[in-house]
Order: sequence, then C-alpha cells, then structure tokens
Amino acid sequence: MYNLSRFFMQKLLFTNISILLLAFSLQTQAQTTVTKTMISGGISREYRVYIPAVYLVSSGPVPVVFNFHGYTSSNIQQEFYGDFRPIADTANFILVHPQGTMIGGSTGWNNFGALGTSPDDIGFVSDMIDSLAANYNINKNRIYATGLSNGGFMSYDLACLLSNKITAIASVAGSQVPIHASSCNAIHPTPIMQIHGDIDAVVSYTGVGGIISCLHIDTLIKNWVTFNNCNTTPSLTSLPDINTTDNSTVQHFVYTGGTNGSSVELYKIIGGGHTWPGSPFPVPSNGNTNLDFSASKEIWRFFSQYSLNNLATSLENPLKQNYQIAIYPNPATNQLTCSLNNMAEATVYFYTLYGSMIGQYKLTNTMNTIDVTNFTKGIYTIKIITSKNISFQHILIQ
Repeated sequence: MYNLSRFFMQKLLFTNISILLLAFSLQTQAQTTVTKTMISGGISREYRVYIPAVYLVSSGPVPVVFNFHGYTSSNIQQEFYGDFRPIADTANFILVHPQGTMIGGSTGWNNFGALGTSPDDIGFVSDMIDSLAANYNINKNRIYATGLSNGGFMSYDLACLLSNKITAIASVAGSQVPIHASSCNAIHPTPIMQIHGDIDAVVSYTGVGGIISCLHIDTLIKNWVTFNNCNTTPSLTSLPDINTTDNSTVQHFVYTGGTNGSSVELYKIIGGGHTWPGSPFPVPSNGNTNLDFSASKEIWRFFSQYSLNNLATSLENPLKQNYQIAIYPNPATNQLTCSLNNMAEATVYFYTLYGSMIGQYKLTNTMNTIDVTNFTKGIYTIKIITSKNISFQHILIQ
C-alpha cells in the first residue's frame, strides 16, 4: 500500500542517582519499540510493543491499545498509518501492533470464514495479553482494540469472542461478516466506535458491492446499540469542514444511555474512502482521506472513558430487584432456581469465563429450574435477556 522504513529509537539508560539526573533523563529519554515473538496456537507469531518514555516513571498500571493492520498490510505500516504513538507518549498507554499471518495469499486476520479455523487469532491476542501482564505493569481493566479494514473486523471479533479481556473497540473501515455477527458472545456491555466512508469501495458502507460481503454499517451500529441498551435516537453533529480540499465531510452519531454507561459512536465520512482519517500518509487509490479530524485522537478519547470493571459491574453482584428476575442459590450444586417477578419470559445464556456459550434456556414460568449437575465446577457468566433489558451475573457451580 505504501513503503515505510522500519526504525525505532533506542532507550537511554535511566537512573535515579539524583534529582538532576532524573530530570535530565526525562528530557532525553526516548520511547522504546520492541519486536516480540511467541508460540501461539502451535505457530510462531510476532508483535511490536511501543512503550512511551513516561511509562518508565509511572507508578500505576497503564492501559493497552491493540492496533491491527489491514489485509495485505503489516504491523509496521499500521504503526505509522494509524499512528497512536504521539498520543501514547502523553496519555501513557502501551501500544501493541500484532502481525497477521498468511490468509488467502496475503497477510491478514482470520475473521471472514467459519469460526474455529486456524490460525487462532483470538487465542493469539489472549496470549499476548497474558504475556504483557507478566512483563509490564498493565491495567487489565483497560485493554482496547482498534484497526483498519481487516483489522476493524478483527476488533469486532475480539469484542464478541474475547469479551472477558477486551473493554471497548473501534473499527476504521471495517465491519462484521454475518456468520461472525450471529455468533457473537459478548458478555458485558461493550462501547463501540465505527469510522467509515460512505463511498468505501473495499468494505462497502452498505455491505454489498465491495471486495467482501458484510453487514450494512447502519445494521452493525443498530446491533450494538440494541445489545448495549443505548438510546435508539442518537445525537447528530456535523463536524466543521476544516479542510475543504479533502472532498469529504463528517457526520458524528452518538448513542448514549447504555447499560453501565456504555455507548456507541459512528463517524460517517460523506465522500470518504477506505482510509484512516487524519493520517499523514494518504492513499489516493483507496479514495478520499478525510482531514477534518484525527481518527487516532477520537478513538483514544472514546477508549479513555471506559474501564472493564465498571462496564461489568453487574458481573460482580447479584441481580438487583429492578431486573425483575432472581437466580439462586449462589453457589449452586445441582440446580438453579430462576424466579420471574412479573416478567412474561426471559432467556438465560451460560458462558465460561473464556467466552464460550455452553447453554441456553428459555424461561416462561414464574418459577423455573435449570439442572447444572453436569456442569464442570467453576465460575460461569450468565447473560439474562428480557423484554426490557440485558443483564449479567456470575454463578459458582461447586
């Protein structure tokens, strides 16, 4: 797509011999980029970790942002094209650029076909998170995913299939294929940002006519607005047309009021192509690049609002009375009792802590029982869907 040289600045030695040496170090110390490899899913995988200089003097755990490249691209190209490094330098988060494998003859992410096929990119991300947690002081409640095109598809897969570790996601010029959308197992309200050009010729806004068939972006947004229980009527703002030569304008849709403060945002680029808004490296062959806002800055502004422990508050506590349903006992041994308080019906889904759904039950009586005798001992997440809301809780089977 474009050629960029691979480089990184070497980190200067840091000492705390004296306040003067510390001050000098802070002024001259450079950020560090480290290329790492690991065996994940039986194959060797590579990723780059960008560590801002401020991390070295920070005392608390820091967020992590995964930034996924598009199909035919690479992690180094995405590091420059959708650049978060200047933001990480001041906001103090670790930035990770994973490298895809060969998919259909080029580098990319395995999220277009059937689920469960190799390579296991979801497992790769989970392994990276575990490795990062072992080697850096990261905040596991603030792990986010974004990406361009195929990397945007990857971000949605993580929201659905690695929900226990991913807080929020943002997709630029990406979407979901229907088979992956219908298999979504998100276990907590998930803040979603979508940035998309309405004349994108690669991943069509309407879902048809591009290189791959996918969900209409409006349908994609509606799905997550519904899942998060957001207000269905968004606020709409037209961004100032700061750059009148980029042949595009921006409409910003914001859906608020979701469960546990979750929201959904859409930046619709009128006249926009298959590009990263605000990038200093325009790709004319992919259509117009909007320069009225920076996608990277807006994505971090969006991410910075959310923490997994807040979004998943209901996972840690028994259901409140206003949910109109009670599930007990907790812990349970042989069976659970589900009481519907003035609710006509509800559907209950059981998930392992790794996000795999193992059971689905329709509740239609005032008092219902669910046999859990054959469940493996451990903690399960229960998602409860009623006509009024979606709620979550943890159950211990012993």
